[in-house]
Amino acid sequence: MAGIYIHIPFCRQKCYYCDFYKTVNLSQKESFIFALKKEINQRKNFLSNQSVSTIYFGGGTPSVLNEKQITAILKQLHSNFVVDSDVEITFEANPDDLNPEYLSILKRTGINRLSIGIQSFQEKHLKKMNRRHNAEQAVISVEDAVNKGFRNISVDLIYGLPGLTNIQWQKSLRKCFDLPVDHLSAYHLTYHEGTPFYTWLKKGSLKELKESESVDQFNVLLEMAEDAGFEQYEISNFAKNEKYSRHNSSYWNGISYLGLGPSAHSFNGIIRSWNVANLESYLKAIENDLVYQEEEKLSETDKYNEYIITRIRTKWGISVNEVEKLFGPERAKTLKQNIQKYIDSGKVIYQKENLKLSHDGLFVSDEIMANLIII
Repeated sequence: MAGIYIHIPFCRQKCYYCDFYKTVNLSQKESFIFALKKEINQRKNFLSNQSVSTIYFGGGTPSVLNEKQITAILKQLHSNFVVDSDVEITFEANPDDLNPEYLSILKRTGINRLSIGIQSFQEKHLKKMNRRHNAEQAVISVEDAVNKGFRNISVDLIYGLPGLTNIQWQKSLRKCFDLPVDHLSAYHLTYHEGTPFYTWLKKGSLKELKESESVDQFNVLLEMAEDAGFEQYEISNFAKNEKYSRHNSSYWNGISYLGLGPSAHSFNGIIRSWNVANLESYLKAIENDLVYQEEEKLSETDKYNEYIITRIRTKWGISVNEVEKLFGPERAKTLKQNIQKYIDSGKVIYQKENLKLSHDGLFVSDEIMANLIII
């Protein structure tokens, strides 16, 4: 079982908070599709003939692609990999792209899960982030998707935005939970270097939300999600009726995945690799059969740290028995010693040989991870 991630590096306009690699030069889409198909062929052995259970179109903005382009990518994947019959195919999209006609196209191509980048239902904050859609389009996109037969819909929201009040955040969450969605990814705003938000923050023209207000908004998220029947199965991810993201869950459970396209990362349990984060360099390298990626072979310590960081984020937590089986009894013993203070303080729950973050532990998860990994 393995996953494939495809990075579509195009956006019609850039959001002020986003640091993912992207370009607004849409004239290179066909050149990119040609190169991507070649990369798929070149890297068909990376997953060692494991069957592909998830395919994820991320970006950028995958919804800039037309039917012919999406179909060409999926056809190339099926030609080079063993793809499960019940494969989960997730497609990230902007709400304003999801008109009924485009939704019909996505349905025809075999896309069966939508991840809609709503980010906020507040007009003020949508404009502040330089999003292309408005709140009404966000609502309509979900309703239209359901009408077109999509039954696995996720939305993204951001909290901790400058000037975002608790009342506004509650309204956005209420609007989200009133819609026929099964999954929510809710992220706290991060000021990434190189983004306009980061520049404005450093210049003082943008004011960061107080930490206490961010904590309040996270608490509101947890409470309202639970009341709406959404289970928190990872720090930032919530699902109704166990409709977890199979693709993202594979990341957290150490399952192999292949990343395709500029800036995409790959992992097969032995090697971690990443493609060049530049479309021009990517296209040129593939055209001329040059190297377009870097890679590192994981040491046993790397593998252990990877296991700890990904598992502790989830509702399933860290299995002490599995740590002992994979990394040896001494490593398991050290883990229990390092985590004991968090068990004593109630930030970690130790139950049936599993270590999980408690409600209080969620707020200091970065600190806990830092103290558990081996440098």
